[in-house]
Amino acid sequence: MSHGVGRTRWKRFAIILVPGIAAAATLGVAMAQGALAASFFISGQRFQVGADSLTVRGLSIYGMVDVPRKGTPVPVVVTGLRHAKIDGLCQSVVVPVPVLGTYTLRLTGDRGVAEAKDMFIDGTSLAASQASLDDLDIGVAAGSLTKGKVNPDDRDSRFFDPNGFAQQAASATLTDVRVIAVAVSAATLNVPGLNLRLVKGREECF
Repeated sequence: MSHGVGRTRWKRFAIILVPGIAAAATLGVAMAQGALAASFFISGQRFQVGADSLTVRGLSIYGMVDVPRKGTPVPVVVTGLRHAKIDGLCQSVVVPVPVLGTYTLRLTGDRGVAEAKDMFIDGTSLAASQASLDDLDIGVAAGSLTKGKVNPDDRDSRFFDPNGFAQQAASATLTDVRVIAVAVSAATLNVPGLNLRLVKGREECF
């Protein structure tokens, strides 16, 4: 069933992801017990991705499990964006440096709006002060997503359940976006005024 939805509160919208996250956690336990094998590894380091506004055409959301090279599997919610315009892009990760102390690696787009194609954000949390979604479907089988996409790497993974819970929207606009992520990938990312800095101390995006 398709629904036209305006100004949906993202926090309330994200609550519906719980079944998908639970399924991902079950897969993670199976992997940890040796029933499944990981096909790729992440560092496991959590980092922040923020934006003043995010305008999306083709949104998909589904549950997965990301596996670190060392450590416990991480259940994540994958947010897929066919095409995105990102105003006020910021990415930060805190890096402890032996002897020297704590540093923050910070990436920003300082001139204009960044654009991404086929971007996938593997996150443990996502918040927005306001979200407006159009032509929204909740409860779609992950293997049947059409408005948004599934990461090709996920589709080939044994952790991906094509019958699992997912949701999609034809378009979405979010403001004051704050994501805690473990991985981000994109077919293309164009960032005007890219600024990458390593600064002493904690200087995170939010």
